[in-house]
Amino acid sequence: MEEPLALHPVKLYVYDLSKGMARRLSHLMLGKQLDGIWHTSIIVHKDEFFYSSGGISSCAPGGTLLGPPDTVVDLGNTEVTEEIFLEYLSSLGESAFRGESYNLFEHNCNTFSNEVAQFLTGKKIPSYITDLPSEVLATPFGQALRPLLDSIQVQPLGGNTVSRHNGQS
Repeated sequence: MEEPLALHPVKLYVYDLSKGMARRLSHLMLGKQLDGIWHTSIIVHKDEFFYSSGGISSCAPGGTLLGPPDTVVDLGNTEVTEEIFLEYLSSLGESAFRGESYNLFEHNCNTFSNEVAQFLTGKKIPSYITDLPSEVLATPFGQALRPLLDSIQVQPLGGNTVSRHNGQS
């Protein structure tokens, strides 16, 4: 008789990088209401995993300088073992999610969280998060700010880079 595979909970941590300023000022500045400027990460196997201009990193849940998340979304469970998951992350870090590939609008922490969520659970992260960049860029102010915003490198402090070399998350 085969042993059943263990199920591991998968959560999405959602942080508002604007700390409430987007909710208060977005309508005035963009002509459109935004509830936040979202940074996300995936929590699985007792660690928090995120992508920034420094590449893929991990830390204890809530262990970056961002502190505790504003929202936690339960994405379900995965049968993917920690070993397989770390191999997958290492592969992503050497290909699609290298630090130099980071782009605030097109290839960011939310792109990473969405890809990893689908790998682990088959589910996407909420569209209000993944649609935010296109919503901002659809406004005249967003278009005017794009050159400045494209130059911004986001890297929440407090994580450790995930790589094949250190063998740990």
